[in-house]
Amino acid sequence: MSLISLSHAMQDTLPFLPKNNPFPPLLPPHHHDFPLLSRPKNLHFPTFSSRTITPTSLPPKPHPKIPQIPSTSPPPPMPPPNSHSDFQEKMLYLESIGLDFFSLIEHHPPIIFASLHDLKSTVDFLASMSFTTLELRRILSMCPHILTVKSTSLLPIFTFLLREVHVNGSDLKKVINRRPRLLACNVETQLRPTLYFLQSIGISEVKKHTSLLTCSVENKLIPRIDYFQKIGFSHRQTISMFCRFPPLFNYSIKENYELKLNYFMVEMGRDLREIREFPQYFSFSLENRIKPRHQICVEKGVCFPLPALLKTSEVEFRSRLEVCCNSTLPLKGSPLWCAKACDI
Repeated sequence: MSLISLSHAMQDTLPFLPKNNPFPPLLPPHHHDFPLLSRPKNLHFPTFSSRTITPTSLPPKPHPKIPQIPSTSPPPPMPPPNSHSDFQEKMLYLESIGLDFFSLIEHHPPIIFASLHDLKSTVDFLASMSFTTLELRRILSMCPHILTVKSTSLLPIFTFLLREVHVNGSDLKKVINRRPRLLACNVETQLRPTLYFLQSIGISEVKKHTSLLTCSVENKLIPRIDYFQKIGFSHRQTISMFCRFPPLFNYSIKENYELKLNYFMVEMGRDLREIREFPQYFSFSLENRIKPRHQICVEKGVCFPLPALLKTSEVEFRSRLEVCCNSTLPLKGSPLWCAKACDI
């Protein structure tokens, strides 16, 4: 059967087909408006498989050009401060003023990292304050920490001593020679707070006890006041002793207070009242002064008050002891015995 005959037969069977179109529409509804494009004869379409396709036929897309940033590489490293040449220069410089470089760094290793310029500036500043080479050698040997203090930090210390502690200008060198560590302390965090504390408990002339300025209030001064209160003295009595004898702050609790107090109460059998009246007792050597003189007094059967026992020279002590042994000396329990019983 021909296509035309088949079309007529379908029109008879399916009357809804259009009669002017011998072929049924091959596209869904609403798609018949788009014209069918004929395939160009010279165009060849690529064939595709079921695998993932990578369009290799297309030229690669060029990458955008990144602007070139100027090189910011760091400069070549500087030689370390403890290089061989710098180390040798510092050693030669310090030895030229009479200081043992290796002894200094043993006690204060940061000197290794200090620049030669800073070391010279510190030494030159101290020399400008009229310290002789011999004095500088002694000061820096006693306290090598001073060498790592900037010269700009030394001037506030001298100003503080002159204006706030009221040290006389003529005594300034003497103060530093007696306590070189003053030059290694900070005015704001150590020297001034200690000054205010000492003044607050009644020590008005701190200039006579400048060595106390290097002490820590929390770690040294207050614990010593607390110790005397624990052994039986009132706060008022304790403060009175420290005000009358401020060097009491300098002594160690374990190596001084405890040992001497134990000997005073156990071996000597004396009353704490004598310590309150004569706190200088702790300033004398236990082995070289206190024990020998007490033992001699025990052998001779005499009892000296603490000032007569300890303050006098050896010659004067022997002389007083001889006088007391050759005369009638009131016994300790006698009403005639007093602090000046042998003060002759």
